[in-house]
Amino acid sequence: MKFNHILFPLLIVAALVSSCQSDEDPNYEPNGYEKVSYYKIISFNVRYSSAPEIDGDNRWELRRDAAVKMVAEQKPIAMGLQEACPDQIDFLDLNLTGYKHIGVGRDDGKRAGEMMAIYYDTTRLTLLDSGTFWLSETPEKVSLGWDAACNRTCTWGHFKMKDTDFEFLYFNTHLDHLGSLARKNSIKLIVDKMTELNPDNVPVFLSGDFNSTTDDPIFDPLKASLKDAREVSAISDKIITYNGFGTVTDNPNTRKEWVIDHIFFSGVNPMAFMVLNGNYGVPFISDHYPISFRFRAQTQE
Repeated sequence: MKFNHILFPLLIVAALVSSCQSDEDPNYEPNGYEKVSYYKIISFNVRYSSAPEIDGDNRWELRRDAAVKMVAEQKPIAMGLQEACPDQIDFLDLNLTGYKHIGVGRDDGKRAGEMMAIYYDTTRLTLLDSGTFWLSETPEKVSLGWDAACNRTCTWGHFKMKDTDFEFLYFNTHLDHLGSLARKNSIKLIVDKMTELNPDNVPVFLSGDFNSTTDDPIFDPLKASLKDAREVSAISDKIITYNGFGTVTDNPNTRKEWVIDHIFFSGVNPMAFMVLNGNYGVPFISDHYPISFRFRAQTQE
C-alpha cells in the first residue's frame, strides 16, 4: 500500500492528539456523562509573618506578591491556608480578587494568632455554612489540646457551586508539630466532626499541614473514609512539600520525611495532584510548597 506523504503525518498528529487528550484538558468530556465539571483546591502553609528578623530575605513582605500571583495563575475554587497571621489575611483580602475567607484566630476565636483560613472563589461558590473548632478536649472553645505546644484549629465550610448542584464540605487544619498525642487525637476528632457535619453525605475534602507522613498510623481512622489525593490521582508526583526555604533538598533517600502537607477527599473523581514548586516571582513562596488537587465532579442535567 502506498501512503500519501502529506496525509500520513497528519493522521499521526491526529492520533496523538486523540490519545493524549485526558482529564487535564478542561474541555474534555468522557462519553456517558451529560456534564463534567473540573475544579481545583489548594492547600498552602504560607509561613507566618511574625518573625521577619529570622526569615530575612524570605520574610512575608518579599513573598506576598508571589502568593497572590500563584492564586491568580492556579485559579482554585477554594484554598486552605495554614499559619496565616492577621496582617497576612488583611493583605490577601485586599489582593485576591474575587475571593473571601472564613476562619478565626486560634488564640481568641477572632483575630489573634494564626488562622486556618479557607479562601473561596465567590464567583463560583456559594457559602452555605461554616465554622471553626479547636483540636482539643473542648473543641467548641479556645483551648490547648492534649500535649500540643500551640492552640490548633480546624476551619470548615459547606459550599455549593453556582452553576451546578455540586455541594461539598471542606476542612482545613494544621496539626501540632510537637505533640504526638495531639496529632493522633486531632485526627480522631476531625473524623468525628466530618461525620457530624455531613448528614447528607456530600463530598468531603481535608487539607493541611499534618506534620506527619501518611504512613503514620494516626491516619488510619481518616483513611477508612477518605482517600489520599497524592496516592490515587492518575497524575501525581513525589516532590517534598516542606522545603525550609531551600535548606531541605529533595533527596530520594530522605524525601518521605518532608512530605507533610496532604489533601484527602471523598465523593469525587481524582485527576491530578501537584506540588506547586514553580517560581512565582521569588525562589520560595514559603517554607512549604503549596499543593493542588484537581478533580472531576459529575452532575446530571
